[in-house]
Amino acid sequence: MRVFSSIDELRHTLDALRRQGRTVGLVPTMGYLHAGHMELVSRARAENDIVVVSIFVNPLQFGPAEDLSKYPRDLERDATMLRQAGVNFLFSPGVEDMYPRPMLAVVDVPDLGRELEGAVRPGHFAGVATVVCKLFNIVQPQTAYFGEKDYQQVVIIKRMVDDLAVPVRVISVPTVRDSDGLALSSRNVYLSEAERRAAVIVPQTLDEAERLVAGGLADPAELEARLTAFLSRESLAKPEVVAVRDASTLQPVTSIAEPVVVALFVRVGSTRLLDNRVVVDNRVAGSNRVIGGRGLPGKGVTR
Repeated sequence: MRVFSSIDELRHTLDALRRQGRTVGLVPTMGYLHAGHMELVSRARAENDIVVVSIFVNPLQFGPAEDLSKYPRDLERDATMLRQAGVNFLFSPGVEDMYPRPMLAVVDVPDLGRELEGAVRPGHFAGVATVVCKLFNIVQPQTAYFGEKDYQQVVIIKRMVDDLAVPVRVISVPTVRDSDGLALSSRNVYLSEAERRAAVIVPQTLDEAERLVAGGLADPAELEARLTAFLSRESLAKPEVVAVRDASTLQPVTSIAEPVVVALFVRVGSTRLLDNRVVVDNRVAGSNRVIGGRGLPGKGVTR
């Protein structure tokens, strides 16, 4: 595995490989890798000749009071994991490589980016869209891989790609979970033992959402209220977002007649945990997963 921090050097190397007809897949990450990231890598390896993984803790997507300085980092550990997984290139630029001067141009999808998580993290998704667009321009992959845990992020990136005619196929990969159901996340390392035990309330709330919809609950406002009450059973959990939205557009719905995404943004201690699930009333609609307006049966969802 070759490691690059220089944009020009990586571009030059990939240009030569593309001229040979090699296909390139990109897995963008912020590092401190876990099994969820490695599932993205595995999918990329199966579908491309060359796999590039980027590790960049992007300051544009952190607010002034957020955890940029303490975000977990261990590049040597991550590089070892990627090398063992057969990754071809690791792109690990510094801030000075990605942003040699203050950014004046940004990419934003404001109607989607101000909803849900974006409502409590203003500017977050503009930072995400900007860095992903820049990575797409640097690597020029045919395909890019993102985890479904960050459902809103995937919807936004797919819309950005469609609107700007970016020649990248965005592939979302199902969330990888711990044995008790908690979605794997780099931020889980922040949880104390007591908080980690409490955090299981998040996937349990998604289970409760499925149970309620299967039982006939069709009012999204009532579902949100009942899920908020369910979360309140855990004293360490403070819900910031409990929302039921159209699974394709993230817009509010008046009834659960089509697939909806149940989006949770919950603070456990000082750690924000993000999780979601697409829920369908099978008496009314099919059971396909839907991200960004297009769904396929089973576990793979592609643009």
